Amino acid sequence: MFRSALAGLLVALVPQPHPPAVIAPPEEVRVLTVPTRPADALTGSQFAQRTLGWSGRQRQRAAVAELLQGNVPDFLRVLRAVPVSYTRLDGSRVEGLVWIMPDYLAIGSSEDFLYIPLTLPSATAVANAWGFVLPTSKLVDDIYANADHRLTPEPMKPGPRMRSSAYFLEHQRRIDAQRGEIPPGTLLTGHKKDVVLTNRLAEKAGRIAIYGWHRKDGDPIQPLSIVHGARYADYSHGARMVWNRVWVGGRMRSIFDVLQDPDLAPAFTYEGTIRFPRKLMHADGEPWAE
Repeated sequence: MFRSALAGLLVALVPQPHPPAVIAPPEEVRVLTVPTRPADALTGSQFAQRTLGWSGRQRQRAAVAELLQGNVPDFLRVLRAVPVSYTRLDGSRVEGLVWIMPDYLAIGSSEDFLYIPLTLPSATAVANAWGFVLPTSKLVDDIYANADHRLTPEPMKPGPRMRSSAYFLEHQRRIDAQRGEIPPGTLLTGHKKDVVLTNRLAEKAGRIAIYGWHRKDGDPIQPLSIVHGARYADYSHGARMVWNRVWVGGRMRSIFDVLQDPDLAPAFTYEGTIRFPRKLMHADGEPWAE
């Protein structure tokens, strides 16, 4: 319903504390909060090669530095609208939109990029700098349901090397081969597990929450889990950036406020509400891996 009514609209988002209200929600949003990619920035394959043999701590530090200086593919700067909804007990509907990067966060150019697994502190540091949040597990499911193309998960042999640049690069090659001629900017999903927000992070401090990696039948390989420490990241993880403004109730709102609203939040989360979402988006400590 939203897509047919909104097709073709495009707006530019200028970073400011309180963006102006819009008459109708756009289908796409071009963000200016992500810095322009430097002309001499590393490509994805160059970053992978440079960090071969590095510790997780070194790699995370380098990855965050690359991202914050704008070394991301241009197609990630155009956000795609994804509809969300919830049916109340009385039968009335809550309907809204979230805007997301069309693919997982990556380092490099549109022609040569590397999906970069991030620890929770790394992911939240980048998201906060750009005005984004991490998705909930419901949003991951909504993204999967509305994707332009769903890739098939490519699990690799588990072991200590799961957290190495060599594994990151090999997984990238497998995804690239599967993606084939799908153009950059296509709303893709299915190729990574998502780092997500959940109330369970407040119940057990120092953890990262992972969910997703859907099979073709729509079932996720990874149920919602907080088994790993907050500074864990392996090849299968991806960071999907969600804009911190949403459309619901006929107007633009802060996603932080909506996630705490018992009437509106069920359109965005399976957990009723997300308590203290701003706090969850500010993981304590340095963002470097264990």
